[in-house]
Amino acid sequence: MELPTVNLKVATGRAGRGRGGPSRVCRAFAFFFPRRILETILLVHWLLTTWGCIAFEGPYPWANFTILALGVWAVAQRDSIDAISLFLGGLAATIFLDIVHISIFYQRTGFSDTERFGAGMAILSLLLKPLSCCFVYHMYRERGGFLGPSQERSDYQTIDSPEAPADPFGGSESRGHAPQGY
Repeated sequence: MELPTVNLKVATGRAGRGRGGPSRVCRAFAFFFPRRILETILLVHWLLTTWGCIAFEGPYPWANFTILALGVWAVAQRDSIDAISLFLGGLAATIFLDIVHISIFYQRTGFSDTERFGAGMAILSLLLKPLSCCFVYHMYRERGGFLGPSQERSDYQTIDSPEAPADPFGGSESRGHAPQGY
């Protein structure tokens, strides 16, 4: 079973960026990872967070692993707007939380080489999160967030629709023709 590919088409309005769409940098990097972007993001951030836990403990692993769990939910339910929106919001929140946590608990002296490695990986994870947010935002738009594809007019009508449905099985009677007698 092959998973669906990521659609990289973005409607461009003015020069440069589309109407709220991802930047050119995001689309350029998406060229290298056209499939399984979300899985790659999760794997990279899981690895960097695991290494970051060498130097930082307490709220750092709780915040980051909780958000990665939301990412696993977003992978498991590919059509869920809720899962991808919570993952996107969590990634954005952990950018702020990581800045605060690293700035408070980073020691200039007293770190062993292993702890400095862990701190470096936590900082690298922090630096990669805005790019990850760009990719996840693009996937959020594809799943139908902010008037995406699922909120456009479709062939199906909602229950509250005021329009009368067209009868696709109607014969000549529905087109204004009189029935012929036998």
